[in-house]
This record gives sequence, structure tokens and C-alpha cells, in this order.
Amino acid sequence: MEYTGGCQCGAVRFHAEVSLDNPVTCNCSRCQRLGSVLAFTPRASFHLDQGGDSLTEYLFNTGTIRHQFCKTCGIESFAWGAMPDGTPMVAVNINCLDGVEPREIAKTAHHYDGRSR
Repeated sequence: MEYTGGCQCGAVRFHAEVSLDNPVTCNCSRCQRLGSVLAFTPRASFHLDQGGDSLTEYLFNTGTIRHQFCKTCGIESFAWGAMPDGTPMVAVNINCLDGVEPREIAKTAHHYDGRSR
């Protein structure tokens, strides 16, 4: 299904074709603090509509996930990454999708143990 979304202040906007059937929560030092609930989509299914110049990047641990957040409001609505086979992916924070109730979706989320990685 196609969704629109973005940061809190509206500087960053995107649309993406993404399934919310298999959301993921993670307990790594970043995701746990942010309360992120993630859905993954191929890079080709994600389109940044506005705000590329409003984004700043944060890398930690292995530096393989490029966390993108708004310079103005600080919200991380997505991150660039890759699957183990190298396929470019985007981790979309479903908390930032328009018209979605993330707390309901989070109830079915698969837990990823990022703390142990």
C-alpha cells in the first residue's frame, strides 16, 4: 500500500509503497530510545518529495544504517540501509506515516534484538 509521511514540522515529506504487515521494533541503543516501529521497503519504492536539504544524518555502531532526521524538529522518519545481500532498503518509521495508528500496528511487531548485535 502507498503511504505519505514526514517529520513533525513538515519540512521533510515522502511517499512510499510499504507493507505494514511485518513491522519491527528494535532494542538497540537508538531505536529503543526513539520508540521506533519500522517497516522496510526497497529503495525504489521510497520517494523523498521534499526536504532533502533539511535532513541530517547520524551513524553509529557499524555505520551501515544511515539514520536521517530533520534538522529543525529532530524527527527521524526514515533511514537508508541495505539487506544482507546488498539490496538497498529504507526503514520507514511508521510513527511518521499519515493516517496510520502506529500503536495498533506495534502490537503485532516482530522484535529484533539489536542490543546483542
